[in-house]
Amino acid sequence: MTRLGAVAAHFGRDLGRALAKVEGILGDARDAGVEFLALPDATLGGYLSDLRHPDPGTLPPALTEDSWEVRRVIALAGPMVVCLGYTEASGDRLHNAALCVSGDGVLGRHRKVHQPAGEALVYAAGSSFDPFDTPVGRVGLLIDYDKTFPEAARTLALDGATVLACLSAWPASVTDRASRLPQDRQSRLFDLYDCARAAENQVVWVSANQTGVMGGLRFLGQAKVVGPGGDVLARTSSKGGLAVADVDVAAEVARSRRVLHHLAELSPGAYAREDRP
Repeated sequence: MTRLGAVAAHFGRDLGRALAKVEGILGDARDAGVEFLALPDATLGGYLSDLRHPDPGTLPPALTEDSWEVRRVIALAGPMVVCLGYTEASGDRLHNAALCVSGDGVLGRHRKVHQPAGEALVYAAGSSFDPFDTPVGRVGLLIDYDKTFPEAARTLALDGATVLACLSAWPASVTDRASRLPQDRQSRLFDLYDCARAAENQVVWVSANQTGVMGGLRFLGQAKVVGPGGDVLARTSSKGGLAVADVDVAAEVARSRRVLHHLAELSPGAYAREDRP
């Protein structure tokens, strides 16, 4: 049995404050017996403040895996497996990126592939989805808009990942905002994608998200752990919180695939078209 946790919390530009918050959250998670924890996208330095017209003067601070802030999170993680998001500097390019770490160092990494609206004006896109082995099993990472595309999660599941962590800074609709977050169109889609991706791949899905406000964006929260049947095992509201669920990952994934095994029963030849890009 593995205790999985998903965080809903607000993280802004102040790296010192972010690290203090991470330390507190990891302490609470450790006290709760959490072994695998997903923090939101942009944990270190916050997300963009405007998706349509990002201000180059107010971008998140750019870090690398060797930055002392990342090393601090590694030290805080200890035996816990922790996933977090940050803005990665790679030469003269920036990536919206995620790391999976423990006290032993970096276990896996991901650069966001799919970019909404004006994000491409700031970040270079990643180019692959690559799962990796951890003490809690084989894990795959996605970053918010990645989960909109079924192929992303499917690629990770086909490569053996049984736990998929999606780190988000997912806001309410910027064009048709509802007066109450639970009624917002993006709120419904956020939950729908979480449950659908888990069920169609028969994997455990751990979804973290930002809360609060950054510039013109209001984030949804709604962190959750979803079982391989698409059932929500634990969740938060739109406010900050920690969703915790105990899951025997190998047993639950095997049980969900006992009769209907979606990955084994694929028919790739029926989907391929040479004239498609």
